[in-house]
Amino acid sequence: MSLSERLLVARLVKRDEEAFNEVVRQHGDRVFNLVLRMVGSRAEAEDIAQEVFVTVFKSIDSFRSEAKLSTWLLRIATNHAKNRIKYLARRREQGSEPNGDDSADLADEGKAPAQSHIHGPDVLLEAAETEDIMQQAIATLEDDQRLLVVLRDVEELSYEEIVEITGLPEGTVKSRLHRARMTLKQLLEDKLK
Repeated sequence: MSLSERLLVARLVKRDEEAFNEVVRQHGDRVFNLVLRMVGSRAEAEDIAQEVFVTVFKSIDSFRSEAKLSTWLLRIATNHAKNRIKYLARRREQGSEPNGDDSADLADEGKAPAQSHIHGPDVLLEAAETEDIMQQAIATLEDDQRLLVVLRDVEELSYEEIVEITGLPEGTVKSRLHRARMTLKQLLEDKLK
C-alpha cells in the first residue's frame, strides 16, 4: 500500500468526511461498474454502491492495510452484490418479480473502452452491438463465474487481487475463470450462429 493510501486510510479512521469523499471519487465508478455487472440493474447497483461506501465508512477500523484499499472495497462490493443477488432470487421464488427491464442498463455500461479508438459510425454501431452481445453473455453466467470474468477481464485485476477479493486459492480462481471463459465462448458462438 502506498504512503498516500496509508494517509487516506488514517484520515478515514479519524472519520474525516473529506477523506471519505475522496475515496468515493477515486473508487465510486469502479465499485458501481462491478456491482452493475454482477446484478444487471442500474437501480440495484446504485443502491448497492451506496451501501458499500456506508460499510466502508462504518468498518474502516477493520481494514488491515495488508491489501490495497481498492481490493478491500471491491471485496465489500462483491459481498454486497452476492447478497443482493440471493435476496432478489428469493423474492422471485416467492412470486414478487422486480419491476422493469434493466437489461438495457447493463448493455449501456462499459462501452467507452471498446469505442475509444473507433472513428466511423458504421464501426461504432458494430462495436456497440458487439459490446451488447458480450454484456448479455456475461450476464447469463453463474454468479461466481460472472464475478471472476468481471474482475479479471473487465476490471483487469491481477490474480493476487482476485484471490484477496474472493478468498479463493489462486489455482481455483484460474480453473474457474477458464471454465467461465469456455462457457462464454460457447454462449457467444451459439448467439452468433
